[in-house]
Amino acid sequence: MRIWSVHPKYLDTKGLVALWRETILAKHVLEGRTKGYRNHPQLIRFKQSDHPLDRINQYLATVYEEATRRGYTFDKEKIDWNFSSSLMKVTSGQLQYEKEHLLRKLNVRDPQRSDLVKAISKIDPHPMFKVVKGGIEAWEIL
Repeated sequence: MRIWSVHPKYLDTKGLVALWRETILAKHVLEGRTKGYRNHPQLIRFKQSDHPLDRINQYLATVYEEATRRGYTFDKEKIDWNFSSSLMKVTSGQLQYEKEHLLRKLNVRDPQRSDLVKAISKIDPHPMFKVVKGGIEAWEIL
């Protein structure tokens, strides 16, 4: 499971679809609807947030918007649209780590997209994240 800190606009088709599925699974975990993945490191920052379900629905909304922009039909009903919006922090080191991780995937799956992402000096975060200085997040598995 990877819930990217980078903006979903950088993901290839396979990555965007996987992000949708995995974030829906994360939402089920936070709702107590599944026994698997309860202690997954990618969920730590959501669990530690002010309102975990609002944050995961807010995250999903951006993924849905990106999918819609690309002409995909993701199920809008999977999101509770009554979430309150808030910013969460992500470190600059985490964003850089994720950019490099994404590039490794794109080099294999979508070299053209990889070239576009490589050319970006400052990668945009998912809009719900505010970038702060720092290294790779403690919850990241290296």
